[in-house]
Amino acid sequence: MNHHPQAWGRPRDDVYGPYDHSYMQSSMPKTHTQSPAVTGTSVLGVKFKDGVVVAADNLASYGSLARFTDVKRIRTFPPNSVIGFGGDVSDMQYLDRLLQSLDIRENYLSSTEHVLNAKNLHTYLAKVMYKRRSDFNPLWNMMLVAGFDEDDKPFLASADLLGTTFSSPTLATGFGAHLAQPLLRRLMPDEEESVPNVTKEQAVEAVKACMKVLFYRDARSMDKYSIAVITKDGVDLNEDVKLENQSWAFADQIRGYGTQVN
Repeated sequence: MNHHPQAWGRPRDDVYGPYDHSYMQSSMPKTHTQSPAVTGTSVLGVKFKDGVVVAADNLASYGSLARFTDVKRIRTFPPNSVIGFGGDVSDMQYLDRLLQSLDIRENYLSSTEHVLNAKNLHTYLAKVMYKRRSDFNPLWNMMLVAGFDEDDKPFLASADLLGTTFSSPTLATGFGAHLAQPLLRRLMPDEEESVPNVTKEQAVEAVKACMKVLFYRDARSMDKYSIAVITKDGVDLNEDVKLENQSWAFADQIRGYGTQVN
């Protein structure tokens, strides 16, 4: 045994190897994340007669700093489901790993042709969020899950850090719930009854118009975004859409803007 006063009673390092301090019980209390550090803003979702459109910008903000400008916040799940994440980016990455492991398990263990649809994924994620909330260790995200249900009807629903769920023909997270949702509801004044009358082109144009409004009105947004169109044929995902005809471009012509000196 080591007889030095600072290591009294421990095995000797030169005989048994260095002592593993990880087994020592810390006097500090166990803590959980109380506020997210790097976050993504709004996610938008709209149903149309043949599927769903989902969009989210590619910015991850460190507080008020536009720190990461190429963070993709839309994930696909085979064969035709999409999850859009708002909130903490590290928690989003954790949930992404959960979904990857779920996909691998389904591929290995499934002995039938049954596949997880969007409604199944939403139920799973809602239970994960509620369980973490019940442990007082929530995942600081709000998600939109889009795709099809067991009847092959377009499906769109949300889940937040409390495990609260909500479904509607048009959904938005973050500032989008205040700025974009009123615009999206113009497309569907009668809620579910309006869905069969909305075409893919109308839904895409409505989402693109809302992304433009969010770029101008939400300080945590940017003009580069991802958009996914989910149909029975699969997912058409474009992760590098640039906002068209945005009027902030005039700043490049102003003398003294940025690094411009002449």
